[in-house]
Amino acid sequence: MDLFKVSRQQLDTLIAAALVHGGDYADLYFEHTTAFNLLLKDGAVSSGGFHTDYGVGIRVLKGEKTGYAYSENTEMEEMMKAAQAASAIALGASGSRTYSPVEDRRHDLYPMERNWRDYGADAFVPFLTGLEKEIFSRDSRIVKVIARLSNSVSDVMMFNSLGELTCDSRPLGSVSVSAVFVQDGKTENRSASRSFRTGAELIGPGLIKELADETVKGIDARFEARRPKGGQMSVVMGAGASGILLHEAMGHAFEADFNRKGQSVFSDRMGQRVCPEGVNVVDDGMVAYNRGSGNYDDEGVPAEKTYMVRDGILTSYLHDRISASWYGVKPTGNGRRENFRYNPIPRMRATYMESGNADPLGIIADVRQGIYVDEFSNGQVKIGEGDFTFFVKSGYLIENGRLTMPVKDINVIGNGPQALADLLAVGNDLKIDNGTWTCGKEQSVAVSCGMPTVLVRSLTVGGE
Repeated sequence: MDLFKVSRQQLDTLIAAALVHGGDYADLYFEHTTAFNLLLKDGAVSSGGFHTDYGVGIRVLKGEKTGYAYSENTEMEEMMKAAQAASAIALGASGSRTYSPVEDRRHDLYPMERNWRDYGADAFVPFLTGLEKEIFSRDSRIVKVIARLSNSVSDVMMFNSLGELTCDSRPLGSVSVSAVFVQDGKTENRSASRSFRTGAELIGPGLIKELADETVKGIDARFEARRPKGGQMSVVMGAGASGILLHEAMGHAFEADFNRKGQSVFSDRMGQRVCPEGVNVVDDGMVAYNRGSGNYDDEGVPAEKTYMVRDGILTSYLHDRISASWYGVKPTGNGRRENFRYNPIPRMRATYMESGNADPLGIIADVRQGIYVDEFSNGQVKIGEGDFTFFVKSGYLIENGRLTMPVKDINVIGNGPQALADLLAVGNDLKIDNGTWTCGKEQSVAVSCGMPTVLVRSLTVGGE
């Protein structure tokens, strides 16, 4: 309250003003964020920036309507104007919803040892130059390295008409690097990134080695890779970053706003089998230090681990308070927003499929003809139909149970529900990818994804 220069009495006054026209529920979201970045390019750390964001968002819910307004300062007069603007949504709105308190379960998922705010640019320049030097030392074909370090700390305070008051301090540190390789007149690119909710202890020699290893990994195969013959075939998805396909092609379709509006292919499938037995699909807000985690979501709901699919059965959507009220269930902690200027909506956190019991090498050995993919980039998904297309950055042909020719420049095309139903094997090697994943559903929020090695019976591979 000292940070935002408000008292409990003022919070109560703002809520009363927000509900003056008869809303069902109102909440306040205060935020103070400091963000910093540095860019290394052409051999020097030559640019960077520092940004401070501060303000409050005020939301009023009435029936199916949402009123939202914000102020970029916390002077009482300005906040009252925002509360009055948000309250106007209740005028003439029909229907009502009931909102219930949630049990407070306090977590400490990302304690900071070294607060980012205590350090200036000079503390991080040696890290970036050391990273560049290490990567150049790994391969003589490297002609260019670009590296970026960014960090932020967000202090948030949330209060609502149910009397719930919650606070959170959220650090986020990210490092990304890309290298350009040239061989016999051909150019290839490799990149790597890491992002965690942690303090400046993230930065060190261990991270330099890890990023350098990943940046040069597989570059020989990238130069050798060719575009294969396309068609319908079995697809093995490698552990880790393949989870982005799970996030996009299936995860969004489990978000409750799409389902309550009848826009998702899963809208009428609650309690039905959507995967083979033994398959569990999770959205988890409680992975320690994970980019997608939060002690609370942006509605003040405590973090939890949510099983969307348990033993192959669809058991839960991803709920904010609005959809939870509509379905008559508890919110799952998935109400998220980009910052105080946006109202919260159902969003994923860390989305992954839990490990199965299959040996990853055995999965590949069981495929007579197919393709192995482990790195995706651009993709498109139709939420209503579940159809998806993803571009594969790297992979291999599978011939008679062995990885053979490296492949590139291909698309994997399929249908999310059908791909889930066609899972033939799930590996015992779950890996959560800790890259700089960001989800852009109307607003941008930090997320992560993961997957064990899995075998899908048949997908369309776009090639020659």
